[in-house]
Amino acid sequence: HPGGRGCAGGQHHHRINFDKYHPGYFGKVGMRYFHRTQQMFHRPTVNLDKLWTLVSAQTRSQHANDGPNDRVPVIDVTKSGYHKVLGKGLLPKQPVIVKAKFFSKTAERKIKAVGGVCVLTC
Repeated sequence: HPGGRGCAGGQHHHRINFDKYHPGYFGKVGMRYFHRTQQMFHRPTVNLDKLWTLVSAQTRSQHANDGPNDRVPVIDVTKSGYHKVLGKGLLPKQPVIVKAKFFSKTAERKIKAVGGVCVLTC
């Protein structure tokens, strides 16, 4: 084994090869996070296109052709086990009150565009 076995000499006699073909192979990047626990980052998400599936079919049909002065349905996504509402998809042109712990900017914009309200819960 004239050059050494495996990656031997990566910082010594094979440095040119490593620098040329594998930049960034050695070293560290960023900060360390000591004792990172996953429950702090637990944030199940739901998209806007699935928002109305969290409500019963009876509620959907009841509010399908409501006027602007009628009662507005309330969708609490935390009751279904979700924490954050994301903005993928389209909402029907019907006002709705959405309760969640977190909203993305696009979700909030789309909910307000149909006349709805975003309510933050804890």
